[in-house]
Amino acid sequence: MPNKNQGQLTIWGRANSVNVQKVLWCLRELDLPYQRIDAGMAFGQNDKPEYLAMNPNGRVPTLVDGDYVLWESNSIMRYLNLAYGEGSTIYPQAPKVRAGVDRWLDWTLSTLQPVDRPVFWALVRTPVEKRDMIAIQKDADAEATQWRIVEAQLATRRFIEGDDFTIADIALGAYARRWFGVEGVTKPRLPHLERWFAQFAARPGFAEFVAVPMS
Repeated sequence: MPNKNQGQLTIWGRANSVNVQKVLWCLRELDLPYQRIDAGMAFGQNDKPEYLAMNPNGRVPTLVDGDYVLWESNSIMRYLNLAYGEGSTIYPQAPKVRAGVDRWLDWTLSTLQPVDRPVFWALVRTPVEKRDMIAIQKDADAEATQWRIVEAQLATRRFIEGDDFTIADIALGAYARRWFGVEGVTKPRLPHLERWFAQFAARPGFAEFVAVPMS
């Protein structure tokens, strides 16, 4: 794939952000060069006027492509594929298939992320002595309800929208890493989800950016 953007792409965001991880995984799938600048949480910068001028939400990631700036991780993945993904199958051209992919991208942010965040923060970013395990288990049960939807979808297909890997699998896979990685709560056995998730171990982008220790 020709690199039309050598030296142009910059990603602002810390490597332990799930939304940054999605974008980095996507970049690796497309074999695109980029530079990344740490921002957010311990690294700061996202509350400075210069950053807020790029991303008024003060969140990460933010993509800078020459004089073009874009925020929202799933929108960034779409853009990278439309701008630089010629020949790639991870954002399909067929309208119905693409709409299915877009549906899961939207669902990840609207439905899955809100129930994932309390569990992840409580079990990964909260000291043990401050954890309310009864409340955390209730949150984990709520998250499990949503993963059962994905489990049912995967019962008849290899990836979330059929036989081919797409950016919908990136979005869901990054959150599945957190779901399978947290410990201390009871989680249901979801064999189709486990089978689907195991496939990512062979993908370099997942191994490099998502399978790392959670923090």
